Order: sequence, then structure tokens, then C-alpha cells
Amino acid sequence: MWMALTLWACVLTALSGVPGLFAHRRAAWGQLTATILAVPGSLLGVVAALGILSGGPPQTLSLPGILTGTVTRLQLDPLAAFFMVPIFLMGAAGSVYGMQYWRQSEHSRNGRKLRLCYGLLVAALAMVTLAGDGVTFLFAWEVMALSAFFLVGTEDHKREARQAGWVYLVGTHIGTLALFALFALLRSASGSFDLLPLPPATRLAMQTAIFLLALLGFGLKAGMMPLHFWLPGAHANAPTHVSAILSAVVLKIGIYGLLRTLMLLGHPPAGWGVLVLALGTISAVLGVVFALGQHDLKRLLAYHSIENIGIILMGLGLAMIGVSTHRPVWVALGMAGCLLHVWNHCLFKSLLFLAAGSVVHAMHTREIDQMGGLGKRMPLSAGLFAIGAVAICGLPPLNGFVSELLIYVGLFKTATGTPGAWPAVGLAAPALALVGALALACFVKAFGAVFVGLPRTPAATTAHEAPASMIVPMAVLAGLCVAIGLFPIIVVPVLEKVSNSWARVSGSPVRLADAAPIQLLTACSLSLIVLVTIAALIARSLQRRSPSPDVGTWDCGYARPDARMQYTSSSFAQSLVLLFHWVLKPQVHPAKPSGPFPAGAAFQSHVPEPVLDGFLMPVWLRIKSILGGARILQQGRVQGYLMYILVILFVLLLSLVPFMDLITRMLGR
Repeated sequence: MWMALTLWACVLTALSGVPGLFAHRRAAWGQLTATILAVPGSLLGVVAALGILSGGPPQTLSLPGILTGTVTRLQLDPLAAFFMVPIFLMGAAGSVYGMQYWRQSEHSRNGRKLRLCYGLLVAALAMVTLAGDGVTFLFAWEVMALSAFFLVGTEDHKREARQAGWVYLVGTHIGTLALFALFALLRSASGSFDLLPLPPATRLAMQTAIFLLALLGFGLKAGMMPLHFWLPGAHANAPTHVSAILSAVVLKIGIYGLLRTLMLLGHPPAGWGVLVLALGTISAVLGVVFALGQHDLKRLLAYHSIENIGIILMGLGLAMIGVSTHRPVWVALGMAGCLLHVWNHCLFKSLLFLAAGSVVHAMHTREIDQMGGLGKRMPLSAGLFAIGAVAICGLPPLNGFVSELLIYVGLFKTATGTPGAWPAVGLAAPALALVGALALACFVKAFGAVFVGLPRTPAATTAHEAPASMIVPMAVLAGLCVAIGLFPIIVVPVLEKVSNSWARVSGSPVRLADAAPIQLLTACSLSLIVLVTIAALIARSLQRRSPSPDVGTWDCGYARPDARMQYTSSSFAQSLVLLFHWVLKPQVHPAKPSGPFPAGAAFQSHVPEPVLDGFLMPVWLRIKSILGGARILQQGRVQGYLMYILVILFVLLLSLVPFMDLITRMLGR
């Protein structure tokens, strides 16, 4: 039953954009039809996934293979169902949001392409999690990659969008090549393309090679540092609801692939877990540090995706170390924190991207320093963005606090639970605390510069609130953030079920409620809300009893403040950017005042992307320059090309002369 519902969900979402291809370029009915097909299809997928997670038995299905002589094997187990929930949730939310954000009448050039590829992307993501063999997995993976490529380059008339799309395509296919090698090794070790645990006698060298290929291939998709080079540009230039599904789901497919591979490999050595934990810590810290230096609102959120992928990997690394050292408590806390943060990041990062999309929809710019004062003009979007900001900073009483607390507790237990070198693993806990502090500073900057103060441009003065079809998906996501934050006990059975399915090959599971104070969190969160509410009511009551005087406060001689007196995003974060200048390499562009009557002054800073701008693009331009000299060979004449072939054959024959005697003897045999 659940498998059938999932397949129907995949079919409906995949076909959702097809009817619109036959509609007029400006007709709205194609867009409406896509939403009518995508939303029920996505809801079917969520119902099927929750059915498995609530106790339904895993299901498998065998169909004729994509290649001759092969069998397509589909499997719907707790791990696949867990990742299907955010896939179909964002499939529905993005479809509804896009109706007004990317209206067909305003985007007749690319609206039909976007809806077609969006539905294909959702279906391909679900099929990746369903795939039970390597051939099906790679086929669905490639459909996912190509759909995302066309979505990133939706506005292909813009050079920046085209470049972001091609960088993404190159990056994802480097990862795909690693996955081809991975599945070839799995086939060699197990004798089958089916995703089944390897035989116990498999050599450690073979398992390590498979693990490293998985870390490369799936790490590229997840945006793990330093394999993240495609991510900031893709997230910034894609339509906002596409950016949301890229961050919320596409990155998590990399985490899913890594988890699935680890289930096949069985008992991991301790070094694997230490490597994953170290890469996660680096990604978390550097992700939030680079976010501090951004002035593009969507690019800022993109770097926070890298940060949160790092937090997820920290939980996974902790669980792997727990498996290696036979510490089931570490396994339970690490896996629960990893999995719950997958869901949590989907919710609050999608909420933040969609709220940012409301701002971009109203302002027609992503530059933070051209905004300001939007809280009065867009109160709903501002409030929903604030909920997402509190959640992503890991503050109570929202959901980000719960998953990060589980990882904190697990890391602290490593510092006290095992003698020897393992207390060093607990050093990741201060790094996680640093990440939370820097994330708070970054979102104070973002929220203050965008929603607080005075408008910096005429466009900010005339901005308007987003329509209901954009607000409703954000409200649903915000409600889920609050629900998980206040009542985390509701997700504990799901986390235990998925963790146990992974631990079945890696150790003895424990009850999550015995390892972490889950039930206490609800009482603490509700108490915090009550205390804050009481304090706010008391403050308001005191303010009414003693009304403020009519005279204004001392304003240092400025009777009418101006928008130029406000902090910009550059100036607000400058002290922190300079603190990490050794890694950020900021490029400062000041315009200092000069003369007795200066006309004006300005301060701007730019933080380049270290991997793409600092390494890959210079290397590519150098190679392009070297290969450019070969263009002289392109004469455009057939005679010349035939001459090239003749010369090459002559050179090959000459190179074979020393080996002619050996070749003759071999042919004689």
C-alpha cells in the first residue's frame, strides 16, 4: 500500500509540469494545473512516508530493469521514508509559493520550464531514496542533477545565472563520476548492483575505498567544505522556491547517500568517524564565518546551509565513533541529532529562503544594503523570518535548539566517557558553541539591516507584503518549527525507528529518552514562553502607568535621523570579518572623506569565494589560455583536417616500429 502511494506521488509530481507545456506562454491555467497535480501528489508521498515511520513494515518492489538483463529494485524502509518527508513537504510548499512568486504572466519566457523541472526534481529525489540497486540510483541521480541544473539556470538570459548553472553541473558530475566508481566497487565486492550489506569477509581496504568515494561523491552534493564551491552561486541565482528546495532537500540527498552507504559497509573503523566529525566541524565554522561577510541576502543563507550541513555531519561522525568504540549512547545521540537536524534544517532554512523571497519579490534586489525598514511594510514576512532566524541560531524554544542539544550532549559524553584520546572529540562542542554565537550575530545583522530602521532606497519605501499564497507555506513551516521545538517528544519514536534501522548493523540501540532530557525540554520551553510573556505584560503595564513625556530624547543634535546614519551590513559585521581575515581574505573598498567640505564617504567590503574564486577559476582560466593556442588548427577546411589525421596516423605508425617484432610474434602464435 505505502509503496503504491509513493509511486503515485512520484508520477503526479513528475507530470505536474507537462500540461503547461501545451498552454499559451502567458496562460495561467498551466501553472494552476501544475499546482493541482503537485500538491495532492506530494501529500500522498508524505502520507506514505509517515505510514512507514509510524510502524509500517519496509516494502520492496522488483520491476524490469532499466538496462537489459537487470532488475529494478525499489525499497521503502524507515531511512528512505524519513528523507521522503522533507522531499514531498517542500514539493507542495514550493508549488504553492511559486504561483504568485513566479507567475506565468510575468515570466512567460521560462515559467513553463521551471514548473516542468521542479516536478521532475521532486520525483527524482524521491526515486533516489527508493532506489534499491545501483543502476536505478544512478539513473534517478542523473535526472535529479539535470533538473536542478535547468532550475538553477532558469533566468538563463543573465550571465551570472548561466555561470552558476554550469558550475553546478560540473560539480555534480564530478560527484557522479565518484559514484560510478563507488557502485563499481560495490558490484565487485558483493557480486550484485543491489544495495545490500557487503559480505563480512570484505577487505578493509575495499571498504575504505568505497567510503572515501562516498564521502567525495555525496559530500559534493551535500555542499561539505571544501566541496561546496557550486553552492553559493546556485542558491543565490535560482528562483527563491528553487533555492529553498536546493537547500532543504537536494543537499540532504548527499547525507542520505552517505548514510545508505554506511549501512552497506557495516562496522566502520574509528578513523572514519573522526574524519567525518572533523569535516563537519570545519564546514560548520567556516560556513557561518563566510556568511558573516555576505551582502547578498540569498547568498548569506546559502553559506548557512554549509554551516548546517556541518552540524549534521558532526552528529553523524559522533554516531560513527560510537559504533567503532561500542558506545550505544553516542550512537543514539549522534544519529538522533543528525537526523533531527535534517528535518529541522529543512523547515527553518526553507522558511528563511521563502521569507527572503518575499523581500526579493517586493524589492527586486537581493542586496541587503538597499533594504531597511521593511518590518513596518511587511510585518508578516518579518515575523516569519524572525522565527526562522531564532530556529537556525539554535535558540530555545524552537526546533534548532533540540537537535543541536542532542549533539552537544553526545559530544560532552565523549569528553567524560572514555579514557585516552577520545576526550579530544569533545573539543567539537566548543566549536559548535562558536557556530551558534556567530550565527546569532549574522542574523542580527541580516534582520536589522533588512527589516529594522529606515528605508535606504525608494524601493524599500514602497515595498508591500507578500500575497497569501506565499505567506501560507511560510506559516506552515513556522508552525512545524514551533511544534518540534515545544514538543520534541512527538519525533522521538521516528528518530528511534530510523536510528535503530541504521544501528542494526552497527551496534545495540538505546532509548533516546534515557540518553537525553527530551521530556524536560517541553517544560523548559513552555516556562520560557510564560516568563517572557509575563515580563512583556509587566513592561507594557508600567509603560501605560507612566506615559513618556512629549519631548524627544537627546539626539546629539540630529533632529531628523537619516538612513545614511544606520549601520550597513558591511559596517555591522566588519569587526567579526576582520577577526577571521586570515580565512575570509576580505577586499575592502573605502571611499574616505577628503577636503574641508567632503561630498560624501562610503565603505564597502567583499568576501571572495575561496575555492571557486581563489583556486578553481584561476586554474580553469590558465588551462583555457593554454588550450587557446590550439585554435590555430581550426582552419575550417576539410583538406586540413584530413592532413591532421594523416599526420597522426604516421606518428602512431612510427611509434609502433620498435614493437613490430613483438607484435609479429604475438600474431604468429
